[in-house]
Amino acid sequence: MIRAQSEGKIHDQHVGAARKSAQIRGMSVPGSLRRDGPLQPFRFPAQFIHNQEMRYVEPLFRPPSEANSFILQATLGCSWNHCTYCAMYRDKPYQVRRLEEILADIPGPGTRGAEEVRHVFVADGDPLGMDLGHWEPILLALRAAFPRLRRVGTYATARNILDKSPEQLRTLRDLGLSLLYIGPESGDDLTLRSLAKGCDAAGHQEAARRARAAGMEQSVIFLLGAGGTARSEAHARASGRLATAMNPRFLSTLTLTVVPGTPLAQLEGQGRFVLPDVPGLLQELAWFVEETHLSNGIFRSNHASNYLPIGGRLPGDRVAILAAIRSALEGRTPLRPEWMRGL
Repeated sequence: MIRAQSEGKIHDQHVGAARKSAQIRGMSVPGSLRRDGPLQPFRFPAQFIHNQEMRYVEPLFRPPSEANSFILQATLGCSWNHCTYCAMYRDKPYQVRRLEEILADIPGPGTRGAEEVRHVFVADGDPLGMDLGHWEPILLALRAAFPRLRRVGTYATARNILDKSPEQLRTLRDLGLSLLYIGPESGDDLTLRSLAKGCDAAGHQEAARRARAAGMEQSVIFLLGAGGTARSEAHARASGRLATAMNPRFLSTLTLTVVPGTPLAQLEGQGRFVLPDVPGLLQELAWFVEETHLSNGIFRSNHASNYLPIGGRLPGDRVAILAAIRSALEGRTPLRPEWMRGL
Protein backbone atom coordinates (compact mmCIF):
# COMPACT_ATOMS: atom_id res chain seq x y z
CA MET A 1 0.00 0.00 0.00
CA ILE A 2 1.22 3.48 -0.83
CA ARG A 3 1.84 5.60 2.25
CA ALA A 4 2.33 9.32 2.63
CA GLN A 5 5.01 10.00 5.21
CA SER A 6 5.19 12.81 7.75
CA GLU A 7 8.41 12.26 9.63
CA GLY A 8 9.65 15.84 9.44
CA LYS A 9 13.28 16.24 10.43
CA ILE A 10 15.14 13.08 11.28
CA HIS A 11 16.17 12.83 14.90
CA ASP A 12 18.37 10.25 16.53
CA GLN A 13 16.63 7.93 18.93
CA HIS A 14 19.77 6.99 20.84
CA VAL A 15 19.69 10.27 22.71
CA GLY A 16 16.81 12.12 24.25
CA ALA A 17 17.52 15.55 22.81
CA ALA A 18 19.55 15.10 19.66
CA ARG A 19 20.82 18.16 17.92
CA LYS A 20 20.32 18.82 14.23
CA SER A 21 23.06 17.95 11.78
CA ALA A 22 24.34 20.28 9.06
CA GLN A 23 25.32 17.40 6.83
CA ILE A 24 23.86 15.58 3.85
CA ARG A 25 22.50 12.17 4.75
CA GLY A 26 21.52 10.41 7.95
CA MET A 27 22.63 12.55 10.82
CA SER A 28 25.24 13.21 13.45
CA VAL A 29 24.60 10.88 16.35
CA PRO A 30 25.72 12.41 19.64
CA GLY A 31 23.58 14.94 21.42
CA SER A 32 24.70 14.93 25.05
CA LEU A 33 28.25 13.64 24.84
CA ARG A 34 31.00 14.46 27.28
CA ARG A 35 33.77 16.18 25.38
CA ASP A 36 37.03 15.05 26.87
CA GLY A 37 39.25 14.38 23.88
CA PRO A 38 38.94 13.35 20.25
CA LEU A 39 37.05 10.19 21.22
CA GLN A 40 33.68 11.28 22.55
CA PRO A 41 32.23 8.86 25.15
CA PHE A 42 28.54 8.11 24.86
CA ARG A 43 26.56 5.92 27.26
CA PHE A 44 23.87 3.79 25.65
CA PRO A 45 20.35 4.00 27.05
CA ALA A 46 19.39 1.31 29.52
CA GLN A 47 17.16 -0.51 27.06
CA PHE A 48 20.22 -1.29 24.97
CA ILE A 49 23.39 -1.97 26.95
CA HIS A 50 23.73 -1.34 30.67
CA ASN A 51 26.98 0.36 31.64
CA GLN A 52 28.36 0.17 28.11
CA GLU A 53 30.21 3.35 27.22
CA MET A 54 30.72 3.97 23.52
CA ARG A 55 33.49 6.16 22.15
CA TYR A 56 32.60 8.13 19.05
CA VAL A 57 34.63 10.53 16.93
CA GLU A 58 32.26 13.15 15.58
CA PRO A 59 30.65 13.75 13.21
CA LEU A 60 29.00 10.35 13.15
CA PHE A 61 26.27 9.41 10.67
CA ARG A 62 23.83 6.57 10.20
CA PRO A 63 20.88 5.95 7.87
CA PRO A 64 17.45 6.87 9.24
CA SER A 65 16.49 3.18 9.24
CA GLU A 66 19.30 2.47 11.73
CA ALA A 67 17.88 4.80 14.39
CA ASN A 68 17.44 1.98 16.90
CA SER A 69 20.64 0.12 16.05
CA PHE A 70 23.79 -0.41 18.07
CA ILE A 71 26.27 1.81 16.20
CA LEU A 72 29.87 0.63 16.10
CA GLN A 73 32.42 3.07 14.69
CA ALA A 74 35.07 0.99 12.91
CA THR A 75 36.46 3.58 10.51
CA LEU A 76 36.77 7.35 10.68
CA GLY A 77 35.75 9.40 7.69
CA CYS A 78 35.47 8.21 4.11
CA SER A 79 38.20 6.50 2.10
CA TRP A 80 37.02 8.24 -1.10
CA ASN A 81 35.85 11.67 0.15
CA HIS A 82 35.86 13.32 -3.29
CA CYS A 83 32.12 13.60 -3.96
CA THR A 84 31.46 17.19 -4.93
CA TYR A 85 28.13 17.52 -3.07
CA CYS A 86 29.13 15.88 0.21
CA ALA A 87 30.28 17.70 3.34
CA MET A 88 29.97 14.79 5.74
CA TYR A 89 33.66 14.02 6.20
CA ARG A 90 35.44 17.03 4.70
CA ASP A 91 37.29 17.75 7.93
CA LYS A 92 37.72 14.15 9.08
CA PRO A 93 40.78 12.32 7.68
CA TYR A 94 40.13 8.70 6.83
CA GLN A 95 41.52 5.95 8.99
CA VAL A 96 40.64 2.45 10.12
CA ARG A 97 40.47 2.30 13.90
CA ARG A 98 42.76 -0.15 15.64
CA LEU A 99 41.11 -3.53 15.95
CA GLU A 100 41.55 -3.70 19.71
CA GLU A 101 39.77 -0.34 20.08
CA ILE A 102 36.85 -1.49 17.97
CA LEU A 103 36.51 -4.77 19.86
CA ALA A 104 36.64 -2.89 23.16
CA ASP A 105 33.46 -1.04 22.11
CA ILE A 106 31.58 -4.33 21.69
CA PRO A 107 30.13 -5.60 24.97
CA GLY A 108 31.19 -9.01 26.22
CA PRO A 109 28.86 -12.00 26.00
CA GLY A 110 26.16 -11.92 28.65
CA THR A 111 26.22 -8.16 29.15
CA ARG A 112 22.95 -6.99 30.63
CA GLY A 113 20.70 -5.55 27.94
CA ALA A 114 22.54 -7.14 25.02
CA GLU A 115 19.59 -9.37 24.28
CA GLU A 116 17.63 -6.25 23.25
CA VAL A 117 19.92 -5.52 20.29
CA ARG A 118 18.58 -6.75 16.95
CA HIS A 119 20.44 -4.52 14.50
CA VAL A 120 24.02 -3.24 14.33
CA PHE A 121 25.26 -0.48 12.03
CA VAL A 122 29.01 -0.31 11.40
CA ALA A 123 30.17 3.27 10.71
CA ASP A 124 31.77 5.57 9.31
CA GLY A 125 31.64 6.34 5.60
CA ASP A 126 32.54 3.08 3.91
CA PRO A 127 33.78 0.41 6.35
CA LEU A 128 33.41 -2.29 3.70
CA GLY A 129 36.86 -1.16 2.58
CA MET A 130 38.34 -2.77 5.69
CA ASP A 131 40.15 -6.04 5.04
CA LEU A 132 38.87 -9.38 6.30
CA GLY A 133 41.47 -9.31 9.07
CA HIS A 134 39.40 -6.56 10.66
CA TRP A 135 35.93 -7.66 9.61
CA GLU A 136 36.10 -11.27 10.77
CA PRO A 137 36.85 -10.66 14.46
CA ILE A 138 34.36 -7.75 14.53
CA LEU A 139 31.51 -9.83 13.14
CA LEU A 140 32.34 -12.78 15.37
CA ALA A 141 32.38 -10.50 18.42
CA LEU A 142 29.03 -8.96 17.45
CA ARG A 143 27.50 -12.40 17.07
CA ALA A 144 28.81 -13.42 20.49
CA ALA A 145 27.70 -10.18 22.16
CA PHE A 146 24.13 -10.01 20.81
CA PRO A 147 22.33 -13.37 20.94
CA ARG A 148 19.27 -12.03 19.05
CA LEU A 149 21.19 -10.17 16.37
CA ARG A 150 19.30 -10.22 13.08
CA ARG A 151 21.14 -7.75 10.88
CA VAL A 152 24.51 -6.04 10.48
CA GLY A 153 24.60 -3.17 7.99
CA THR A 154 27.20 -0.72 6.76
CA TYR A 155 27.78 1.99 4.17
CA ALA A 156 29.56 0.74 1.05
CA THR A 157 30.76 2.17 -2.24
CA ALA A 158 30.75 0.39 -5.57
CA ARG A 159 34.53 0.72 -5.54
CA ASN A 160 35.07 -1.20 -2.33
CA ILE A 161 32.53 -3.86 -3.28
CA LEU A 162 34.41 -4.41 -6.53
CA ASP A 163 37.71 -4.52 -4.64
CA LYS A 164 36.48 -7.60 -2.76
CA SER A 165 36.54 -11.01 -4.42
CA PRO A 166 33.29 -13.02 -4.63
CA GLU A 167 34.74 -15.37 -2.01
CA GLN A 168 35.50 -12.49 0.36
CA LEU A 169 31.99 -11.08 -0.02
CA ARG A 170 30.50 -14.50 0.64
CA THR A 171 32.67 -14.88 3.74
CA LEU A 172 31.48 -11.53 5.05
CA ARG A 173 27.87 -12.55 4.48
CA ASP A 174 28.40 -15.89 6.21
CA LEU A 175 29.87 -14.03 9.18
CA GLY A 176 26.75 -11.85 9.42
CA LEU A 177 27.21 -8.75 7.24
CA SER A 178 23.82 -8.72 5.58
CA LEU A 179 22.90 -5.18 4.42
CA LEU A 180 24.88 -2.68 2.34
CA TYR A 181 23.83 0.96 1.96
CA ILE A 182 25.02 2.14 -1.46
CA GLY A 183 24.60 5.65 -2.87
CA PRO A 184 25.08 5.81 -6.63
CA GLU A 185 23.12 9.11 -6.47
CA SER A 186 22.68 8.99 -10.26
CA GLY A 187 22.57 6.53 -13.13
CA ASP A 188 23.69 9.13 -15.65
CA ASP A 189 27.42 8.81 -16.34
CA LEU A 190 27.86 12.53 -17.07
CA THR A 191 26.24 13.36 -13.75
CA LEU A 192 28.29 10.70 -11.95
CA ARG A 193 31.47 12.27 -13.32
CA SER A 194 30.39 15.75 -12.25
CA LEU A 195 29.63 14.39 -8.77
CA ALA A 196 33.06 12.66 -8.68
CA LYS A 197 31.51 9.40 -7.50
CA GLY A 198 34.53 7.39 -8.64
CA CYS A 199 32.47 4.76 -10.47
CA ASP A 200 30.14 4.75 -13.46
CA ALA A 201 26.69 3.23 -13.80
CA ALA A 202 28.02 -0.05 -15.15
CA GLY A 203 30.34 -0.34 -12.15
CA HIS A 204 27.45 0.19 -9.75
CA GLN A 205 25.42 -2.43 -11.57
CA GLU A 206 28.27 -4.95 -11.31
CA ALA A 207 28.82 -4.13 -7.64
CA ALA A 208 25.13 -4.79 -6.95
CA ARG A 209 25.30 -8.07 -8.84
CA ARG A 210 28.27 -9.24 -6.78
CA ALA A 211 26.67 -8.23 -3.49
CA ARG A 212 23.45 -10.00 -4.44
CA ALA A 213 25.37 -13.12 -5.48
CA ALA A 214 26.98 -13.13 -2.03
CA GLY A 215 23.54 -13.01 -0.42
CA MET A 216 23.71 -9.41 0.78
CA GLU A 217 20.67 -7.15 0.67
CA GLN A 218 21.13 -3.60 -0.57
CA SER A 219 19.58 -0.27 0.27
CA VAL A 220 20.24 2.03 -2.69
CA ILE A 221 19.98 5.81 -2.63
CA PHE A 222 19.54 8.32 -5.47
CA LEU A 223 19.62 12.13 -5.27
CA LEU A 224 16.91 14.21 -6.89
CA GLY A 225 18.45 17.30 -8.44
CA ALA A 226 21.96 15.87 -8.71
CA GLY A 227 22.14 16.57 -12.44
CA GLY A 228 21.06 20.17 -12.07
CA THR A 229 18.66 21.68 -14.56
CA ALA A 230 21.01 20.82 -17.43
CA ARG A 231 20.80 17.04 -16.90
CA SER A 232 17.52 16.85 -15.02
CA GLU A 233 15.55 14.40 -17.18
CA ALA A 234 18.62 12.43 -18.27
CA HIS A 235 19.71 12.05 -14.64
CA ALA A 236 16.28 11.04 -13.36
CA ARG A 237 15.51 8.52 -16.08
CA ALA A 238 18.99 6.98 -16.05
CA SER A 239 18.75 6.72 -12.27
CA GLY A 240 15.52 4.75 -12.60
CA ARG A 241 17.16 2.44 -15.13
CA LEU A 242 20.15 1.90 -12.84
CA ALA A 243 17.83 1.22 -9.91
CA THR A 244 16.15 -1.41 -12.07
CA ALA A 245 19.49 -2.99 -12.96
CA MET A 246 20.69 -3.00 -9.34
CA ASN A 247 17.28 -4.34 -8.22
CA PRO A 248 17.71 -3.66 -4.49
CA ARG A 249 15.42 -4.77 -1.69
CA PHE A 250 15.27 -1.17 -0.44
CA LEU A 251 15.28 1.93 -2.65
CA SER A 252 15.08 5.57 -1.69
CA THR A 253 15.37 9.04 -3.13
CA LEU A 254 16.67 12.08 -1.30
CA THR A 255 16.75 15.67 -2.50
CA LEU A 256 20.09 17.33 -3.08
CA THR A 257 20.97 20.21 -0.80
CA VAL A 258 23.87 22.37 -1.95
CA VAL A 259 26.02 22.62 1.19
CA PRO A 260 28.27 25.70 1.58
CA GLY A 261 31.96 24.94 1.28
CA THR A 262 31.57 21.99 -1.08
CA PRO A 263 32.87 21.96 -4.67
CA LEU A 264 29.26 21.85 -5.85
CA ALA A 265 28.53 25.07 -3.95
CA GLN A 266 31.44 26.69 -5.77
CA LEU A 267 30.00 25.60 -9.11
CA GLU A 268 26.62 27.00 -8.09
CA GLY A 269 28.24 30.30 -7.12
CA GLN A 270 29.85 30.47 -10.56
CA GLY A 271 26.53 29.81 -12.28
CA ARG A 272 27.71 26.41 -13.52
CA PHE A 273 25.19 24.41 -11.52
CA VAL A 274 21.50 25.23 -11.04
CA LEU A 275 19.34 23.10 -8.76
CA PRO A 276 15.88 22.41 -10.22
CA ASP A 277 12.98 24.21 -8.57
CA VAL A 278 10.38 22.29 -6.55
CA PRO A 279 8.16 21.37 -9.55
CA GLY A 280 11.30 20.28 -11.37
CA LEU A 281 12.32 18.03 -8.47
CA LEU A 282 8.84 16.49 -8.34
CA GLN A 283 9.00 15.88 -12.08
CA GLU A 284 12.35 14.14 -11.58
CA LEU A 285 10.72 11.90 -8.99
CA ALA A 286 8.01 11.00 -11.52
CA TRP A 287 10.55 10.24 -14.25
CA PHE A 288 12.54 8.13 -11.79
CA VAL A 289 9.53 6.05 -10.76
CA GLU A 290 8.44 5.63 -14.40
CA GLU A 291 11.81 4.09 -15.25
CA THR A 292 12.14 1.92 -12.13
CA HIS A 293 11.08 -1.70 -12.44
CA LEU A 294 12.11 -3.67 -9.37
CA SER A 295 11.25 -7.31 -8.95
CA ASN A 296 9.98 -6.70 -5.40
CA GLY A 297 11.27 -3.62 -3.60
CA ILE A 298 10.36 -1.22 -0.85
CA PHE A 299 10.51 2.38 -2.06
CA ARG A 300 10.76 5.38 0.22
CA SER A 301 11.01 9.08 -0.52
CA ASN A 302 10.33 10.12 3.07
CA HIS A 303 13.73 11.54 4.03
CA ALA A 304 13.58 14.97 5.63
CA SER A 305 15.14 16.55 2.53
CA ASN A 306 12.17 15.64 0.34
CA TYR A 307 9.21 17.90 -0.43
CA LEU A 308 6.80 15.02 -1.00
CA PRO A 309 7.17 12.32 1.67
CA ILE A 310 5.85 9.16 0.10
CA GLY A 311 6.48 5.44 0.04
CA GLY A 312 5.22 2.13 -1.23
CA ARG A 313 6.21 -1.07 -2.94
CA LEU A 314 7.51 -1.40 -6.46
CA PRO A 315 6.20 -2.56 -8.81
CA GLY A 316 2.86 -2.95 -7.00
CA ASP A 317 2.30 0.70 -6.05
CA ARG A 318 3.78 2.40 -9.15
CA VAL A 319 0.45 3.69 -10.46
CA ALA A 320 -0.57 5.05 -7.06
CA ILE A 321 2.83 6.67 -6.48
CA LEU A 322 2.75 8.38 -9.87
CA ALA A 323 -0.78 9.59 -9.19
CA ALA A 324 0.34 11.08 -5.88
CA ILE A 325 3.23 12.88 -7.59
CA ARG A 326 0.86 14.27 -10.25
CA SER A 327 -1.45 15.46 -7.48
CA ALA A 328 1.44 17.32 -5.88
CA LEU A 329 2.52 18.83 -9.19
CA GLU A 330 -1.02 20.08 -9.73
CA GLY A 331 -1.14 21.65 -6.27
CA ARG A 332 -3.75 19.25 -4.87
CA THR A 333 -1.41 17.66 -2.33
CA PRO A 334 0.41 19.83 0.22
CA LEU A 335 4.20 19.63 0.28
CA ARG A 336 6.51 19.57 3.25
CA PRO A 337 7.22 23.21 4.19
CA GLU A 338 10.79 24.46 4.09
CA TRP A 339 10.98 24.82 7.85
CA MET A 340 10.36 21.06 8.21
CA ARG A 341 12.97 20.04 5.67
CA GLY A 342 16.43 18.90 6.69
CA LEU A 343 19.68 17.67 5.20
